[in-house]
Amino acid sequence: HLCDRRASQDFRTSRNARSDEDKDSNWDAWGSWSDCSRTCGGGASYSLRRCLTGSDVRVAFLLCSQDCPPDAEDFRAQQCSAYNDVQYQGRYYEWLPRYNDPAVPCALKCHARGHNLVVELAPKVLDGTRCSTDSLDMCISGICQAVGCDRRLGSSAREDSCGVCAGNGSTCRLVRGQSKSHVSPEKSRFQIHCPVGAGPTGLQAAGPGTGASCR
Repeated sequence: HLCDRRASQDFRTSRNARSDEDKDSNWDAWGSWSDCSRTCGGGASYSLRRCLTGSDVRVAFLLCSQDCPPDAEDFRAQQCSAYNDVQYQGRYYEWLPRYNDPAVPCALKCHARGHNLVVELAPKVLDGTRCSTDSLDMCISGICQAVGCDRRLGSSAREDSCGVCAGNGSTCRLVRGQSKSHVSPEKSRFQIHCPVGAGPTGLQAAGPGTGASCR
């Protein structure tokens, strides 16, 4: 009896989470979890499970670590700068990260400071690197994987218009403010008053007034 060849990758919500597939007697027990790939900023940890009747291996991934302090160096920038002491075509360069490449979001592309030179220094960034600067999606084993606002791998959860993760937009209310009409549009001012502990979101023009929501 061979191992069931379903998805070789699995995304977990906790180190103790287990699925029905874990009861499959043709698979060995899950191994211990690896160290987190990052000390902060949403790295990934993995666990391996080997087939007892073949050579197949399953991998389970789990997000780990906490948010980085504001002054922490960008993770992709760290990986580029690691090549500053490695010669490239006989020269040393100071490498800076190249962000948001839709074709290869999980390749380590860097450009040389002061030169018109962009190089793919590694085919894969380290696990836990963001696919782009405007998304929580994360590179795992060189593949861009979805990450929801709930900080779970494989999640499609998104913030609603009120800024609530997986919300339905019902937790904020529309208030109206008035911009000054005697100043230029670039210098116009808008005032909005929200309850204590709430913040404005969803600012948008609405005729002579301006609409916004309070979270």
